[in-house]
Amino acid sequence: MADFIPSGLYRTTAAMPHNEDAFPADVLVFVGQRPTGQRFIVRPGSNRKNRWYWQEPALPLPETGWMWTLRRLPLEGFYTLPETIAFSGGGQWVKNAIVQLGYNEAGRGILFIAEDHADEPRNVLAFSSRGRVIEDALLDRLVWAPILPIAPDLIVPVDAN
Repeated sequence: MADFIPSGLYRTTAAMPHNEDAFPADVLVFVGQRPTGQRFIVRPGSNRKNRWYWQEPALPLPETGWMWTLRRLPLEGFYTLPETIAFSGGGQWVKNAIVQLGYNEAGRGILFIAEDHADEPRNVLAFSSRGRVIEDALLDRLVWAPILPIAPDLIVPVDAN
C-alpha cells in the first residue's frame, strides 16, 4: 500500500465507521504494524509512570478515508519547553525546563515537570503523577530531550579516582 499513515500515537477526530463504540471521536490510539504486515489500531489499557500500555481489542486499521482523520501526536517521553509558561494562579515553568509528555484518554497532551527532590539521596529527577493539560499549539513545539531509559543491569560503575 503506497498511501498509509506511519505507526505511532494518534487522536481520533471522528468515530471509526462500524466501530464507533470501540473507537469514538477524541480518544488516544496507537497505530502499529504486525510482523505479517497487517496494520492495526488499539486503545490504551493502563498507565504507569505517565506512559500508556495497550489493550485489546486491536482491530485492523481500515484502509478507508477514515484513517486520514487521525491526528498524529508526538511520542510520549521527555522534552524541553520552547518558552516559559505562566500559570493563572501564579507560578511558572521556565523555558528549557525538562518535562515528561504523556496523554489523557482523550489524546490531549499532559506535561509533567521534572523535579529535583532535595531529600533524595540519588542524583535523579522525579516526575509527578499529576500534570497539566496543554494545547496542541504547545504540543507541536516541544523540543525532544534525549533522556534514555537505562535498566539497572546496564549501569556501569565509574571509578571516581
